[in-house]
Amino acid sequence: MPKTRSLAWSELKIGLMAVAALALTAVLVVAVGGASGFAWQRYELKTTFADVQGLKTGAVVRIAGVEVGKVTGVELSGAGVEVRLSIKKENQPRVTTDSRASIGSMSLLGEPLIDVSPASTGTPLKNGETIASVKPPVQFSDVAASANEGIVTATSLLKDIRAGRGTVGKLFTDEALYREVNAFVESANAVTASINHGRGTLGKMVNDPKAYDELNAAMVNLRQMVERINNGEGSIGQLLKDDKLAKSLTTTSANFEQVSGRMTKGDNTVGKLLTDKELYDRLNSMADRLDRLTRSLNEGEGTAGQLLHNKEMYDNMNSAANELKGLIADIRKDPKKYLNVKVSIF
Repeated sequence: MPKTRSLAWSELKIGLMAVAALALTAVLVVAVGGASGFAWQRYELKTTFADVQGLKTGAVVRIAGVEVGKVTGVELSGAGVEVRLSIKKENQPRVTTDSRASIGSMSLLGEPLIDVSPASTGTPLKNGETIASVKPPVQFSDVAASANEGIVTATSLLKDIRAGRGTVGKLFTDEALYREVNAFVESANAVTASINHGRGTLGKMVNDPKAYDELNAAMVNLRQMVERINNGEGSIGQLLKDDKLAKSLTTTSANFEQVSGRMTKGDNTVGKLLTDKELYDRLNSMADRLDRLTRSLNEGEGTAGQLLHNKEMYDNMNSAANELKGLIADIRKDPKKYLNVKVSIF
């Protein structure tokens, strides 16, 4: 009897050890393989996306490309999708309020995963807090859709070209336009040939060394002139560099403003002429009288007018002047002939 009881206890110990080993293995598989460590070694964060693009529970969570956790839940929340992340606590200092979560993939056609950008600034996120998300990069489906749209557009463009629509379509289908373009190309070739043969101004400039030398000399002279101006030489240089000349011009401008102000106020003759209506009327009246006098002279009125227009009167006056000149000459030659003084004493 004692021998039988000892055998049963041995079998019981083996069974208990086997059950314990199986339980421990199950715990290790679930704890390590399923959620990146034991429960006390992880903390959870939440994030929200408008479209998770097929993301599933158990997807990898990476920080800077290194796997640090798993996706523990994907649920619809309002107009978006809420995603719960389980991350190792040792990475908590790297995930802050400045970090961002985005949807990535292992390869171009791989399953989606969560990429978290590490940040050295900001406050580390605590268990249960929300990490901000960013719009996922362009996926293969988006590229395919864009490529398909581009193909549709290119097909429509080819149809328009074949139908002769637009400039390119007309160029392919319109013979007149083709001939015009061909004529333009031939003209351009002729101009290019003329330039290469040195014909015309541009051709001489391109092929004639003398023309190049003259142009180069002109550029040198221009550069020297600019240098002289920058050095303050010459009138323009002094105008730009000389402070005294600038002050003198400023003073002249101020004086001109003062004179203009006085003229506007009527402080002097010119100002009164501009502002005094009585003085203006007098000058205008005098100009009218002078105009009438000039018109009378031109019409031969009066003595002065007759003198200007009557040749006979002019000749008579000229003759009288000549006779008077002769008389004066005779008097100078023989004054006794004309001056006879008698003195009588009574």
